[in-house]
Formats: sequence, C-alpha cells, structure tokens
Amino acid sequence: MTHIHSFPPLANPRARLLVLGSMPGIASLKAQQYYAHPQNLFWKIMGEALSFEAACPYAERIDRLLAANVAVWDVLKACVREGSLDANIDKTSVVPNDFAAFFTNHALIERVCFNGRAAASLFMRYVQPHLPCHPNLQYIALPSTSPANASIPLAHKLRDWNAAIRLERELKP
Repeated sequence: MTHIHSFPPLANPRARLLVLGSMPGIASLKAQQYYAHPQNLFWKIMGEALSFEAACPYAERIDRLLAANVAVWDVLKACVREGSLDANIDKTSVVPNDFAAFFTNHALIERVCFNGRAAASLFMRYVQPHLPCHPNLQYIALPSTSPANASIPLAHKLRDWNAAIRLERELKP
C-alpha cells in the first residue's frame, strides 16, 4: 500500500460551484494534474458544459474553470491506497481536507458536486459531520468520470453533469 497526498484546490474567491473527487489516481499523481488519466471523462464533460476544448493545455483548462467560478478539489488530503481505485482506500488511513477553512475562504459556494459515489460517501462520513451548518449548500452526487465507471454511458454522464453545471450558471450570471 502507498501513502498518497492530494493536490491543493483549484479555486478563486468567487467560486460558486465545487467539484469534489475522492483522491487523485496514479496517472494524475504522476502528472500532478487533476483528472490526468487519458480515459477520464472529466475534461470532456467540463469542456462541453463550459464551452472549451477538452484537449487544450492544462493551464488553459484550469483558467476556463476558474473563469466560470468552478472550483475543483478532493475530499481526502491523504490516505493509503494501492492503485487508483477508491475501493482500495484504507479507511483507517483517511485524512480529509480542511473544508471548514475552504468554505470560509470561498463563502460564495452554493453547490457541491461529487464526482462519483465514493467522493460523496467519503465527504458525508469524514467531513460533513464536522462542518459548521451551511443551510444553503446543495449537494449533488454525479456519475463518476473515471474510466472504472464505464457501465454508465457517456450520454448519461453528460446529461447529469451538464444539468448540475448549467443550473448553477443560470442562478447567477
């Protein structure tokens, strides 16, 4: 088993939507980039939802997310995991990120979109019980963009992700 650490959040103070994964996979950790596995659909989905080319350079993709007031982070700061699968996370090793500080510094966030069930489950178990009350915060579990979640067709993932992101963009221009 390998002890791994996540990345700092990608966010600006105006962020209104936070996308949370569980913990970066091996390809992302090696590249030091969010969602770096070539078969992960995250950038394809975000590119479609926010009207940018998914294949553009990483720095440009980040700029496009930040310009759309979308933040990206992971639930876990550190854990022990063999490989990339969330199912292999050693639950006794879980260290969540500091969301109390994050939400204090990003007070405009209204919606948290979980990239898969594992991210939602980890957040609800290790983070949410320790957060101050955020009555206006909405949580949405979305289908994972991971290549390990190939049973859900791309069209369904696009529909669900687009609905969550578009609804957020329609609330406040």
